Formats: sequence, structure tokens, C-alpha cells
Amino acid sequence: MAVILIVEDDVFIRQIAELMIEDWGHKQLSACDVDEALSFLRSPQHIDALFTDIRLKTAALGGYELAHEAIKLRPKLRVLYATGNSITDKMKALFVEGSNFLQKPYSEHQLQNAIDELLAA
Repeated sequence: MAVILIVEDDVFIRQIAELMIEDWGHKQLSACDVDEALSFLRSPQHIDALFTDIRLKTAALGGYELAHEAIKLRPKLRVLYATGNSITDKMKALFVEGSNFLQKPYSEHQLQNAIDELLAA
């Protein structure tokens, strides 16, 4: 069982991801913004992976910046990004090393495969 921190400002998308991740036997922690996510990341709570939206409407910092801050706090953390927007090679260059990407909308099968690949890395 892995502990996955989900950071998504769309409550519906976040709740669906929470349910799916729990159904697969993982523990999920949920944050609706960067500040809440950083609180988890600064706590002693064990976290295996960060699953974050790239564009977070309610924060000055987006998923890119959150992931870089997360890696500073927890260097072994695995990162999975998601967005409904197009991603260019220039944007991919902003990803933390070793991270993965999932295009929205994603299916349950696609999310499960992305999580499995991320945790196996």
C-alpha cells in the first residue's frame, strides 16, 4: 500500500481520484491547493507519491512549482502531473526529473497504470 498525495483544485476530479486510489488499496491524502499540500509535505506523514494538477487556479504556485518544492522537502518523492491542457516539450522540461504525466480527461485504467508505473520506478 502506497500513500499518495492528491493535489487538485476541482473538487469533483479530486473526489473521483480519491475513490479510485482507495479502491486500489492505496492510502490517499487530499489537498485542494498548494498550501494544504505543503502542510502535508512538511509533516512527518509518510508520502510515497505526489499526484498534482499542473494548473492550480487558487494558488500563485502551480503544480510545477509545487513538485519542485516537494522534491526539496522529500528528495525520493515520486511525481505524477496531470492537466487538461496541451503540453509542449518546453513545458515538459519544467517537470521534476523522473516524473510522469497523465493527460486529462483520463480513465480509471489510465490513472491506475500511471500510478502503478510511478510506484514501480
